[in-house]
Amino acid sequence: MTADETLIGRSLRQARHRRGMTLKAVAELAGVTESFLSQVERDIASPSIATLRRIATALGTSIGDLLDNPAPNAHLIRRAERRVVGYPGLGARDEFLTDGSGARLQVIESLVEAGGGTGPEAYAHESDEECVVVLEGSLDLWIGNEEYHLENGDSIRYSSRVAHRNRNPGPGRARVLFILTPPSF
Repeated sequence: MTADETLIGRSLRQARHRRGMTLKAVAELAGVTESFLSQVERDIASPSIATLRRIATALGTSIGDLLDNPAPNAHLIRRAERRVVGYPGLGARDEFLTDGSGARLQVIESLVEAGGGTGPEAYAHESDEECVVVLEGSLDLWIGNEEYHLENGDSIRYSSRVAHRNRNPGPGRARVLFILTPPSF
């Protein structure tokens, strides 16, 4: 094997992990055994083209994508490249620290002015879980019928599917991390 050859096993494993699928789930969908798929992912066994096509289909991709576009090990977002969304009427600004390209995790740094927040109406969204970490200042957070007051260094985890909202009680600006899985913004 030359230095520029692609190992199919690594590409398959990365595609499976990006989709959050187990070996068993992919094997069942592709009509192969779990042990065979494991051997393919470790480049111990080589599938036929027909079998490789079934595995790629089970992963929601194509053989060409697996071979031509190996997934990077990391997704770097430079500070200057962050997606920034401002909410002038709400006194808040979000900077997206992660991209949305097939990720299973989203991290948003929010700057919330005193009195600012998500607004008076609670909302829910399609992420499963959310974690909030107050880096500076304080944040009042309502989740369902419960109210929490978070100070610098506090964190909380909850279901994103429960209606929630937040507000910075002041006096200064709050800097908050919102971590969601899977991404929904």
